[in-house]
Amino acid sequence: MAIRLNDPALRQARALVRDGKVVRDERDDWSEHAPSADDENAFIDRAGWTEYRHWHLGIDDDADPETKAAYSFPYGDFSTVHRGAVIALESRAGQYDHDEIRDAAKRLLELIDDGG
Repeated sequence: MAIRLNDPALRQARALVRDGKVVRDERDDWSEHAPSADDENAFIDRAGWTEYRHWHLGIDDDADPETKAAYSFPYGDFSTVHRGAVIALESRAGQYDHDEIRDAAKRLLELIDDGG
């Protein structure tokens, strides 16, 4: 399993923040705001795997791209970036030595905190 930074997802996240599509919540709020498995499945059915992929900063090139296992480190709820999600993924990426993802999340958090 080789998880790497998903550059298109990072670009989308930055654009959403710049457009003001961000929820400035706290880390603990993400557990309440995160999409459920049913929400994820409905999104995939409606928008497809490419759009689903754009909501995750981690991508595993060894996994089937049409499975959820290929994507990790979600940053939002399919419409907005959540500050709490970015905080959580930064911490988790650091914990599992995904330094590139951790650093990208840190810069994204700075963009959020600077007002986009």
